Amino acid sequence: MLEKRSFYINGSWVNSKEQKDIEVINPATEKACAVISLGSKTDINDAVLAAKEAFKTWGYSTKEDRIALLETFYSLYKKRWNDITDAIIQEMGAPKDFASKLQTGTGASHTKSFIKYLKEFEFEKPLGDHAKNQRILYEPKGVCALITPWNWPMNQVCLKVIPALASGCTMILKPSELAPLSAMVLAELIDEAKFPNGVFNLVNGDGATTGDALTSHPDVNMISFTGSTRAGSLISQNAAKDFKRVSLELGGKGANIIFKDADNEAVERGALRCFRNSGQSCNAPTRMLVEKSMYSEAIERLKKYANEFKVDDPNKEGEHIGPVISHTQFNKIQSLIQKGIDEGAKLIAGGPGKPDGLSNGYYVKPTVFADVNNNMEIARTEIFGPVLSVIPFENEEEAIEIANDTEYGLTNYIQSQDSEKVKRLARKLRSGMVDVNGAGIAVDAPFGGFKHSGIGREAGKEGLLEFLEVKSVGGWN
Repeated sequence: MLEKRSFYINGSWVNSKEQKDIEVINPATEKACAVISLGSKTDINDAVLAAKEAFKTWGYSTKEDRIALLETFYSLYKKRWNDITDAIIQEMGAPKDFASKLQTGTGASHTKSFIKYLKEFEFEKPLGDHAKNQRILYEPKGVCALITPWNWPMNQVCLKVIPALASGCTMILKPSELAPLSAMVLAELIDEAKFPNGVFNLVNGDGATTGDALTSHPDVNMISFTGSTRAGSLISQNAAKDFKRVSLELGGKGANIIFKDADNEAVERGALRCFRNSGQSCNAPTRMLVEKSMYSEAIERLKKYANEFKVDDPNKEGEHIGPVISHTQFNKIQSLIQKGIDEGAKLIAGGPGKPDGLSNGYYVKPTVFADVNNNMEIARTEIFGPVLSVIPFENEEEAIEIANDTEYGLTNYIQSQDSEKVKRLARKLRSGMVDVNGAGIAVDAPFGGFKHSGIGREAGKEGLLEFLEVKSVGGWN
């Protein structure tokens, strides 16, 4: 078992001031794979003060210096690719190929993208030809609290840490205590790249103690959080006390609208997108809205697809899903599957219990409910497991009404060959992102949502701007 009790503070690996250990559980085996310490208020204070002191110089570093350090980091990241992948397999049960190509791969892609945008970004520019003595300055927000989830650990860490570094911010990263190992590899890379002491700090811990101490600390200027809507609300309350800047990437309950003129792979593609990562993605299309004229056909196709969908050991190569993250999450999913049955939805694939042959590990059967209505709990609650709810619709207007009838607004999906219809729907869907015919969302496209799905955007230029304040200067000659 790995011993990972240390925190990275002010350029050194240090022990917690108040030793409180927890085990990191491998969800494929239900056994501990590592032990970490939970950070106390004292540990958080040490990290914040280190970041505050480092900001005095890092906040005024040159763009060229930051680019050079980030390029060194990116080179080191690629050398440690397998180590990051192995950590993700252990901590969250992502299958080997998926962990390498997508989990580790997205971290690299975001790093490369942010370096590109940093090179292009103008931190000082004139307001315009009409006001030649007016200057706009973009300056780092300061000390940032970065709190990341377990479902896409390296993706989310890089979406926060890299633009924070690029903008000149200093930071304290608190990764999820369920999946902290890949973030600790990243801290080793930061150290090896020789970023100045105190610029980046990592403190492991839980939300109730460590997260609360971090988000309520008076010397933290900004909070960037990805996680549950409930936790996002609590963090916002902490931030409001002294007007911290807040960026929140929260939950989702995406609708995938499939019209009769959709391509031949739309139904199966939608199910795959729902089940991928064991359903543990905030932008998963977990509500499939199907036009009534093809509804019966779609149900039969989904039944076949889901029943043949592979669930297996994450250490094996191949296209399959692994377990969900924890015993708690497994039980939540099981209770919601039972709730769907109790509500009268028609179970056509999967259901309660574990897949055959997988008695150890938090494995969930890919599950599909037909004849769901949008008032059922399985249609309204973010299940965060491989569970798909299928809802029939009559026409375009009804599809839009059902899709928008949710407290969330992260990603919606449209499947149609009618480009004008697609454009109409894309404008009317109340979500931060719309994916059409499986095109996907570009790595540098703004990622974020409306309503209870959060505040702010990540990735690309908008992701860099999240960490910058805007200053107007008059009389600049």
